[in-house]
Amino acid sequence: MNLLKLFKNPLRPECHQSITRLISQSDFCLKGLQGLLDFARSPSEAAAQAVRDCEEHGDEERRMLIDELNRTFVTPIDREDLFALSRAIDDILDYAYSTVDEMLLFRLLPNQYLIHMAEKLHDAGKEINYAMQHLLKHPAVANEHAVRAKQLENRVEQLYREATAALFHGKVETVEDVLQVLKLREVYRHLSNAADRADTAANIITDINMKVM
Repeated sequence: MNLLKLFKNPLRPECHQSITRLISQSDFCLKGLQGLLDFARSPSEAAAQAVRDCEEHGDEERRMLIDELNRTFVTPIDREDLFALSRAIDDILDYAYSTVDEMLLFRLLPNQYLIHMAEKLHDAGKEINYAMQHLLKHPAVANEHAVRAKQLENRVEQLYREATAALFHGKVETVEDVLQVLKLREVYRHLSNAADRADTAANIITDINMKVM
């Protein structure tokens, strides 16, 4: 099926709707990652609440997308791909939420590793957002942004390994030191998982373009 012809067909407004939902979901994901970055740089209730709000709005967009997919027989992109892409974007924001939530619960202060990982994750979210905006009309450009998102995921993973190594190379003498190591490792893992889901989203975008180009 020719994707562009399908989207030019005025009798199929539902074709536009599914992509619009995904773009909106990626918008909320990017805003949530900005909230995470703000929190990492300077922890505040306002930044934490921004992440929570975006996570709720993103979930709502995903629920509406799934409902519309269940009632739509024809979509410009395989429904399985749309569902998987939506789930990957949702997971990115879920892990951002978990990071902020557990930092508050564990009473953890941010360090340079957390800040740098949050920065690269935000950049990856930006690339995913750009890719979604260009997915239909400029698939080659969307692929470029997806590739950049994958490169940023690699950088987050490198930072994750460095941060984890630093934990175990540091001085651990008391029970409090051990607990601090465990808490930070758990939060680092959330950021690593978020980056992994960004990589998944980027892979799905390139797969979609391969099918329709």
